[in-house]
Amino acid sequence: MQGRRSIPLHHLNRRSLLAGAFTALGATGLDGLFPAWAQAVSPGVTPRDPDVLGGEEIRLTAGHRAIAIDGRSGHAITVNGTLPGPLLRLREGQTVRITVDNRLDEDTSIHWHGLLVPFDQDGVPGVSFPGIPAGESFTYDFPLIQAGTYWYHSHSGMQEPMGQYGPIVIDPEGTDPIRSDREHVLVLSDWSPIHPHRIMTRLKQQSGYFNWQKQTLASLVGGRDQRLKDRLEWGRMRMEPSDILDVTGATYSYLVNGHGNVGNWTGLFRPGERVRLRIINAAAMTIFNIRIPGLRMTVVAADGQPVKPVAVDEIQIGNAETYDVIVEPGEPRAYAFVAEAIDRSGLVRATLAPQAGMVAPIPPRRPRPLATMRDMGMDMSAMPGMTMDMSMRNPAHAPGMALTPGVQTIAPMPADRTNEPGQGLRGAEHKVLVYADLQALARNPDPRPPSRALEIHLTGNMERYMWAFDGKAYSPVLDPVPFRAGERVRVTLVNDTMMAHPIHLHGHFFELVTGKGDHAPRKHTVTVAPGGIVMFDLTADAVGDWAFHCHMMLHMHAGMFQVVTVRADGDAA
Repeated sequence: MQGRRSIPLHHLNRRSLLAGAFTALGATGLDGLFPAWAQAVSPGVTPRDPDVLGGEEIRLTAGHRAIAIDGRSGHAITVNGTLPGPLLRLREGQTVRITVDNRLDEDTSIHWHGLLVPFDQDGVPGVSFPGIPAGESFTYDFPLIQAGTYWYHSHSGMQEPMGQYGPIVIDPEGTDPIRSDREHVLVLSDWSPIHPHRIMTRLKQQSGYFNWQKQTLASLVGGRDQRLKDRLEWGRMRMEPSDILDVTGATYSYLVNGHGNVGNWTGLFRPGERVRLRIINAAAMTIFNIRIPGLRMTVVAADGQPVKPVAVDEIQIGNAETYDVIVEPGEPRAYAFVAEAIDRSGLVRATLAPQAGMVAPIPPRRPRPLATMRDMGMDMSAMPGMTMDMSMRNPAHAPGMALTPGVQTIAPMPADRTNEPGQGLRGAEHKVLVYADLQALARNPDPRPPSRALEIHLTGNMERYMWAFDGKAYSPVLDPVPFRAGERVRVTLVNDTMMAHPIHLHGHFFELVTGKGDHAPRKHTVTVAPGGIVMFDLTADAVGDWAFHCHMMLHMHAGMFQVVTVRADGDAA
């Protein structure tokens, strides 16, 4: 294994650096903010592009930068001085050495999201390595044993939501099963000039601080939104049905490849081409609904893994998920690529066009959704087409589950919602992707049935802004979740809260239990709907300590984080 390699760097003073950077910003604007692959107009990306980083030796630098996006200026933490960071274009089967230089005044790290790497190369401080101290460097060294669309980001403090992230494309060793004539990488994100720590403080003080879409007297008199009876019931529960996202478009700018609506990132195409869009949700706190009005999307990969093609009109993509889609624009006109926040408090529009200078219109935001009793796990009605096998669900496998200050509600009737469109999209007149649509292109590598079951509850208290697994916020002294190497386990995630949680397991893929047998879709991140249940089968095939957490960054930092241990027989837990 590659050990730590410390290299002294010039130690920069953050306050002095930023003072100079903001002065320079007035003169230089956005010069050099975007890497070449994410410039305002892109012809597409290929393995031969000179502006992407590849090969066996790569160097990345974490540093401070002042930025301005759509007229709002603030502080960012960038990789190689750009937002997003450089595109890493690699090949399955190679070994890569990536040196990260830390020019910050605090520890940093890089996690290779979705990559199957040795645990000491996974990049999670306090779990898999100590972190990279200020002014020093660390070299990651690992083989690439997979292909697909992935990304990298800091796992230290609040650096990721401040801009320390970038895309990874790994080309397959042999023929790519996904055929296309051109491809674009689209990294979705959210950005605010307000520091994430200050955002967290405001949520602790008032959980609905950023929710500017609450119901009003006017909407009651006008017969819109909830009736008075329903409002009173929700009020008694101290719940706000418009509270779909903690942090909203009231403070966030939504970005595609670092560009807002004014920047209008544009991807070029020729009419009739098969265009592959590699879509990555790198947002800190935003689940997006993606659509291209007038153009269907054919989903061909989820979390980097090829799936049987499924044509859809809209996709709800959780934080840290990736989807590859094929579009075939036949007309020589501009199409809007729309990423709308799940609560519809804001959106970002990019453009697909046959030539530079064409601009697709910015569509109006759709009416914002309201949570229902089903989102509280209190709807007894069964949804048609359910295929989940409930025989392995055992509430006894929720150790320590109790009504603590961090548990505001426990869903009395949680339901499988993997066959439903995401929150706010039920009843849509067009086709929305659901998890039950996904089917692996190849047979799963381990079709064994699980030998045991494990149930984990996602818990929270919005009033106190506390989040946890099984009512226990993360602490270094908390017992990890233990697995034996090679065992096959059915894990049931039960969402006892009224908010969606994208849950990510490091170091592994798992198979969603949606009735697809040995072609179940393989994922590393899954969004558990409010009041919902998700089951997956896991082969614990990577010995080591692994992070397991909600990828809503503030939920993770507020306690929805745990460590999973995988130990060989005879090894100490």
